[in-house]
Amino acid sequence: MLDNLRKNELIKSDRVYEAMRKVDRGHFAPYSPYRDAPQSIGHGVTISAPHMHANAAQALEQHLQPGMSALDVGSGSGYLLAVFAHMVQPEGKVVGIEYIPELVEKSKDNLRKDPTHAEMLKDGRIMIIGGDGSLGWPEGAPYDAIHVGAAAPRMPTHLIDQLRPGTGKMFIPVGQYEQAIWEVTKDADGTVHKSKMYDVRYVPLHMQPEN
Repeated sequence: MLDNLRKNELIKSDRVYEAMRKVDRGHFAPYSPYRDAPQSIGHGVTISAPHMHANAAQALEQHLQPGMSALDVGSGSGYLLAVFAHMVQPEGKVVGIEYIPELVEKSKDNLRKDPTHAEMLKDGRIMIIGGDGSLGWPEGAPYDAIHVGAAAPRMPTHLIDQLRPGTGKMFIPVGQYEQAIWEVTKDADGTVHKSKMYDVRYVPLHMQPEN
């Protein structure tokens, strides 16, 4: 699967290829794990197609350097947490936040299927938190990379606030009936830049109304 994605230039980065090669998608997707299409993981949500995970990892590659930190919002099965964790080693840290309690526990079980990921989970290099992903996880902020795996109806200001000035970048689908990937970066002085990239279709992100 990965070799085909690379051959068709859907994976362009050697670092992304190597990180994805170290993570067996079969541990995270119960049905057709090696097909390049979204697959159900239960509870009305899906694991994204492999090429979308590759797109996200490539978009965030410079913000997933060794020693950096990342937040995965709507971490679902835990697959992308493992990919990101390989990219930020040694000493980097990734945090997943998931709204569905059953998926929080299931993703931990999925990670424990591989001894390397189990050790990362045990020593805190991978953390999974239950909660509202649109609020992020301030305790671990600031983050060099934020990935959002579900479509937010509007741009979540809490997540922008948690980007690290100077190195922070977010990859996020935004929209309800029409959705698009946006890349959000933050300069060292705190200036925020938002760029619309391409149209997509994701499951909706649970997001509380703003006051």
